[in-house]
Amino acid sequence: MINQSIDEVDLRILECLLEDAQRSHKEIGQLVHLTGQAVGARVRKLQDAGVIEGYTLRWNPDKIGLTVHAFLIIFMKSNTAHQSFIAFAKSREEVAEVHRVSGEGCYWMRVRLRSGAELNAFLEQLLQHANYRLSLSIETIK
Repeated sequence: MINQSIDEVDLRILECLLEDAQRSHKEIGQLVHLTGQAVGARVRKLQDAGVIEGYTLRWNPDKIGLTVHAFLIIFMKSNTAHQSFIAFAKSREEVAEVHRVSGEGCYWMRVRLRSGAELNAFLEQLLQHANYRLSLSIETIK
C-alpha cells in the first residue's frame, strides 16, 4: 500500500532517482517542474518516511577480478546451526547476499570470488556450518 502522504510528484522524483541516483536535485526539478530546493525537501521527506533507505552503486565485479559468481542453496545440518551459519555468512566479504527462504533449502546465498580455488576454500569452510547445492553463473542477462 502506498503511503497517503506520497503524491504523484514524489513518485516521479523516486523514478528519477531509481534511473540515476547521482542526478542533482536541480536536474530532477527540471524533469518534474519544481525547484532543486523543493526536490531536496521532497527527497528528505521520502528518506524520513523510509521510502528511500539509502543509495547504492552499480559496478562490474569482473573488472576487478571477481569472475566466479556462484549461487548456493543452503541446507542446515540441524536446527541449532542457524546462528552459526548466519554469523559465518555475515563475516565473509565474498558473500553478496543471503536470503532465508521457503521452499527448497533454508537459505539462498550469492557469492563472488576470484577463482575456482577460492570458491573451493570457501565451500570447505561453509561445510562446517551447512550443506549446500551449488550453481555457477555463466552469463548475466539483467
